[in-house]
Amino acid sequence: MSAIVLLILGLGGMAAGYFLYSRFIATKIYRLDPDFKTPAHEYEDGVDFVPTNRFILWGHHFTSVAGAAPIVGPAIAVIWGWLPAFLWVVLGTIFFAGVHDFGAIWASVRNKAKSVGALTGDVVGKRARSIFMIVIFLVLLMVNAVFAVVIAGLMMNFSTAVVPVWGAILVALIIGQLIYRRILSLPVVSVLGVIALYVLIFIGPAVPVQMPAEVGALSGNAVWILILFGYAAIASLLPVWVLLQPRDYINGLQLFIGLIVLYGSILLLNPTLVAPAINPDVPAGTPSLIPLLFVTIACGAISGFHGLVSSGTTSKQLNKETDARFVGYFGAVGEGMLALAAILAATAGFATFADWQAMYTAFGQGGVNAFVEGGAYMIHNGLGLNEVTAATLLTVMAALFAGTTMDTGLRLQRYIFQEWGDIYNQPWMKKNAPATLLAVGSCLLLAFGAGGADGTGGMIIWPLFGTTNQLLAGLTLLVITVMLVRLRRPMWYTLVPLCFLLVMTIAALLIQLRAFFEQGNYFLLFLDIVVLVAAILVAMECASALKRSRAEMAEQQE
Repeated sequence: MSAIVLLILGLGGMAAGYFLYSRFIATKIYRLDPDFKTPAHEYEDGVDFVPTNRFILWGHHFTSVAGAAPIVGPAIAVIWGWLPAFLWVVLGTIFFAGVHDFGAIWASVRNKAKSVGALTGDVVGKRARSIFMIVIFLVLLMVNAVFAVVIAGLMMNFSTAVVPVWGAILVALIIGQLIYRRILSLPVVSVLGVIALYVLIFIGPAVPVQMPAEVGALSGNAVWILILFGYAAIASLLPVWVLLQPRDYINGLQLFIGLIVLYGSILLLNPTLVAPAINPDVPAGTPSLIPLLFVTIACGAISGFHGLVSSGTTSKQLNKETDARFVGYFGAVGEGMLALAAILAATAGFATFADWQAMYTAFGQGGVNAFVEGGAYMIHNGLGLNEVTAATLLTVMAALFAGTTMDTGLRLQRYIFQEWGDIYNQPWMKKNAPATLLAVGSCLLLAFGAGGADGTGGMIIWPLFGTTNQLLAGLTLLVITVMLVRLRRPMWYTLVPLCFLLVMTIAALLIQLRAFFEQGNYFLLFLDIVVLVAAILVAMECASALKRSRAEMAEQQE
């Protein structure tokens, strides 16, 4: 089958979702009000609460939620065949991710930009909030610790990407000043920023930077992890307009250009999908398609981490409530487009079926490597671009998005500690510096405490990320559903996705529980039980709140 057919169907479906379905959700369900005073204006402080142009905010939101996950998940899941991955990405983007991300922004904006964890206390109850905050903390801990490992690995394996990745930070700092000081218009700054980024990408292969394999008692990989957390700590303390917004905005533009290059090479090359639609001969040890597909592909279909970004940083920068549709739903569409590109690169970016099989020898294989190798193959053969440069372009794309997610993730983790300081009346925890130190310290404790001198401890608990992340998405939808019931609005558009997610996630947790027990991995077994119990308790609390809200409505009608 031609990859072009899949490309047209996927992009067409997502476009219809944005122009038709999201408009219906905005007007009939969330009922956005252009005159509503958003928290960005009400609590403007120039640091976290900053009214922001919707295009710049979209860039921040999209690149923060994207990261490497919409590349890794789909590029692993095609081991079951391209059809299940394609359907879940397209339908998940339209009916799950868009509604979830859009709804989390709306819910937070309507409640003083509170995070979804803190919002749970107001909408559901204090017990649910306490449990929810633990789940959120675990997700952020996994994301920050693991994305540091992913970026460090890219820096070690692709030395040509080091200069473009770190040079992008300088470009972002300059762009931030040009926009904030109104020195140049946004279109001019956008063009100059993109040109600067691509100049760096072409410079990268000429100036490779290789970290030594050993630096004192630490590996080169561990040194990169320490550098990344040092950078992320500083970035999370800076006002959002200085680095976070411009970095994310310019990366968003860079991604779309990268997607145009990748999609353009597909149109010119017209490659064939060498992978089967349904793979009947999966490697030994590969788990069942259902329910594992729905937790293997999280970002790109629906992800609980998106709710944290939506209610953590995005809601504090929303200029008008009506911007939530463009920022939230179209942000999900952008990520769906990236996931679609990952599927195509991982299934049509190989010369033969045997080459594809050689990449997918076991479950968990593929990922970023399949995306980079497959994408570089198509760009080289479709556009004639040098393979090293093509691979550098895609590596930089993956590293920049992982980096922006890590920036935002650490800021969100700081917010969690500050909210705990508020909940438990600890004034020192509400200050930026101590909360940031706690956030970084917890990540480093996991990275080096569990992973030793190599700093890869985050990978130990990563097998639980998919289920914990999707659980968080389901619980976020529960909070939104309760709000809709209290406002006497249709709830089925959020209730159906959340029921599906909770069923699939709890089933996946139970399957993993058995696997961890059989493997004798009692640490992950314990964490799996904690997450499973948390899921059941919060679901029960939300069901109780939903029942109470419906009962109150019935009484009022009488």
